Order: sequence, then structure tokens, then C-alpha cells
Amino acid sequence: MEQQLGFDEKTQEALGILFEQFWILRAEEPETYQLLREREKGLKRYVSEKFGFDLIVHQHFIKLEKIPVDPKSWMGIQDFITPQDYAILCCGLAFTERRSVDEQFLLSDITEDIKDMYPDEFPLDWTNYQHRKALVRALKKMVDLHIIKSVDGDINMFASNEEQEVLYEVTVYARYFMRSYPDDLFQYQTTQEILDSEWQRHQADTRRKRVYRKLMFSPVVYRESEDDPDFGYIRNYRNRLRDDLEEHTPFRLEVFKNAAFMVLPDRKQRYTLFPDQKAIMNVALHVQAYMREHMDSYELNSMGEIKITSAEFTQLIEAVKNLYGHGWSKKYRDMTYAATAGELLQLYKEWEMASMEEENGMIILKSAIARMVGHYPNQYLMEVKAKDE
Repeated sequence: MEQQLGFDEKTQEALGILFEQFWILRAEEPETYQLLREREKGLKRYVSEKFGFDLIVHQHFIKLEKIPVDPKSWMGIQDFITPQDYAILCCGLAFTERRSVDEQFLLSDITEDIKDMYPDEFPLDWTNYQHRKALVRALKKMVDLHIIKSVDGDINMFASNEEQEVLYEVTVYARYFMRSYPDDLFQYQTTQEILDSEWQRHQADTRRKRVYRKLMFSPVVYRESEDDPDFGYIRNYRNRLRDDLEEHTPFRLEVFKNAAFMVLPDRKQRYTLFPDQKAIMNVALHVQAYMREHMDSYELNSMGEIKITSAEFTQLIEAVKNLYGHGWSKKYRDMTYAATAGELLQLYKEWEMASMEEENGMIILKSAIARMVGHYPNQYLMEVKAKDE
């Protein structure tokens, strides 16, 4: 098969698939698998040179091993609620490691093994509802990822009855979920040691690979200090970075004094973007527009950040709602200022536009907030004005 080395639109699409999906299973997505196979050589070369990533091409699946510079909470499994969920998942993976492909097992088999392997000083108790719910979340995620396959029964029933049985089957993918590490995992004492080990195999071009990973994985890359080396690289090589990223991805690089963004001129459904279609985004964009219009009333630090109290943030929501609230969804029209402020702050934290100082509760609004604003269309404003008259 002839390999296509150029990054045409299809190859850009293939790269986006690799970054957005955990893996591509041949049996589930044969056309996507074929698209990636046809462009394997060019994709492998690009992700290796720019990101330092390994592209694993297997007869049953294709997977890009994505390792961030700085792990963020949103990179976890969003269906999971507690650390216990992750511990149970790991025990479940260890169970499947010892089984052969297509081997069937009962829910009672895996629950017994997970209970024996569970590492915490407080043992699992399947008569405990919360423990059963954690198991349900972990096993449902294993099914979603095609690590195991449900043959008969309903795992949701286990939440209400610990005697419930389900028949599962181990899939061919079970042994490939965990990535390989340069050393035995028992040699690492902290997560930081695991992250540091990643760079031991990237002696060349470490700075460039860090920058590419940050730009591709983060909503925004901030200048973290006056002499931030990663941000300095972005500033110094912005033209080269912009040309390369625009050639190989649909994104455009924008660099400012304190922040750098990857923006998408044309919305593509494949990508997770800000703003999305949730109603809270209207509130967010109006708040950002209001802040930008009143920027003179705020004091900015050297990183372009604004520090305000929780009470001041709630007052900001009140001022914005009085101006723009007539067009918000009913939920936010009826919601209290404080409740809206709490939900909006959580959104900003998730998109790395805000943080909170734990010692004093001050809210830090980051410079990215000023880069995206929203306004109502003129036609809508004319209709609102006509109703008021």
C-alpha cells in the first residue's frame, strides 16, 4: 500500500481523530482505521518529531500514546467520581491480564478478585452501596473501552443487589489499555517521577515537544513567570509554529503577551471547543464582554490576571444579568446570582480561565477571559427594544 506523506485535509482529519479518541478499533470503526492506516507513515513521523508520541498500529486497533506535560483534572475519566473508582478499575485490569482472549467470566469472579487485590487499608464491602456503585462505574467504563464485553445480564442491577450476576468476556484489547513504561512501575514513588521518566527518552528537542503538547492539549498556554522558558519558545518561534500547525491541523495559533491559543476558524464537531452549545456559555461570553468593556475598572497584575473576592464575582454576575439576562435560558434567568456565579466559576476553572487561592478564597480571573466575548445580534436587540416600548 502506498503511504501518503503530505498533510492534506484527510490527513488533518486523521490527526484530529488520534488526538480526540483514546483508540480506534478496527472492528468498530473500519473506515476510520483504514484512513489512519493509509496515512500511517506521515502521521507517525509527525507525532514523533513534534510531540515525541508513539503511534501504535496494531492489526486490531490504532492508538496514539498521549502523555501531557501537566496532567489536568479534565484529562481523567469524567464518569468517575472518587479515587476508589480508579483503584477498582486498575484491579479490574489486573484481573483481565490473567485471562485469555474470549474467556468468559462472571461478575462474582471479578468482584472476588478485585476485593482481594484492592490496595486500600479499608477493604471493599459489596454490601456497601457506595462500593457497589464504584464497581458499576469501573466495569461500565471497561465495557465502554471494549476491554471486556457484556454477554448476558445488566451491571446496573448490581447497584441495588450485590447477588446480581453478569456474564462477561475478555476482548483482544484488554492487554493493550495500559501503556508501557521505561521501568517497572514499582520503582516510581510519585506521579511526578512517572512524568519525569517520559522526558528521559526525549533528550533531543525536549522544549519543542513540551510546547507542542501544551498547545495541543490545553485550552490556553499561559506565561507562568517573567522568564517562562516554554512561553519564551512560543514567543520566539511563533511564526514557525504558526506555519507548521496551520499546515498540519485546522487550528490557527494566536500569541499574546501572557497567553497563547489554538483557535479554530471554522467549527468542527470532532473537536472539544470553547464555547460549546451549553446554555452556561451564553452567560460566560456576556460576562467576558462586560469585563472587557469595563477593563479600566480592574487592576491587572504582570500576568494580565485580575483578583477579586467571591462577593465581587457575584456582584459582577448581577451587573451582567441586568444587562444581558433577558436572553439567557430560563434556568439562568431564574437562578440566583450566587448560584450562577458558582456554576460559572466551575466552568472557568475547567477551561483554565480562572483559579482560586486556597488560603484566602480570592478568585483569579486569567487573561484568556478577555479574548472571547459574546453579543446579541442586532435583530434580537431591536425586537427586545420594541417589546419594551
